[in-house]
Amino acid sequence: MRFSVIISFLLVASFENTSAQNSYVKLGQQALMEGDFKAAVTQLERACLVDSTNANALWMLGYSYYHSENYRKSIAAYTKELQINPVDASAYYYRARAKSYMGKDVQLSAAEKEQYLLGAIFDLTKAIAIDPNDANNKFFQTRGIAYREYGVFKLTAPGRYYDKMRGINSLKASVADLEKVLAENQGRTDIAALIDLSKQKLGEALAARK
Repeated sequence: MRFSVIISFLLVASFENTSAQNSYVKLGQQALMEGDFKAAVTQLERACLVDSTNANALWMLGYSYYHSENYRKSIAAYTKELQINPVDASAYYYRARAKSYMGKDVQLSAAEKEQYLLGAIFDLTKAIAIDPNDANNKFFQTRGIAYREYGVFKLTAPGRYYDKMRGINSLKASVADLEKVLAENQGRTDIAALIDLSKQKLGEALAARK
């Protein structure tokens, strides 16, 4: 009799937790769709406290953190989501974008900046491997920008973080990625402008090497 009472209690508690989590997820999703990312964060944080293994809630939480410009927490949320669903290309994409923003934080050390900038390239490479035919080649476009940011960092970084050859190679990779995007999306002047910028940085680096 006592055992059956315990089982009944556990079932009721489980149902209540699931119901609460579903309510938080629903409210968080609604706030996200309305563009109220602060409210979305509040609800989705509660959902993840109830169940830290809900990949959908973690993805939306990472997205809401990202659009709230809380990039460090966005990275953490997407990292947890990827531990559950390691083939989620979109999670790698948004984690990469958050890392790119962190890599430009002037308050960080050179070591931290390099970690974030390289991490962004790594994540985008993973996203491309999972979904090489993503819509509008946004993974390649974003990686092309990430390569340029890393290349400029290596060409301007202080002390042992300065590496002209790696900087030049990264800028070449940037041009290659962006040219691929332009070849498949002819007429996109925004991509052409990004290529020109990467080529300009590359030309300056090559000229300085002579």
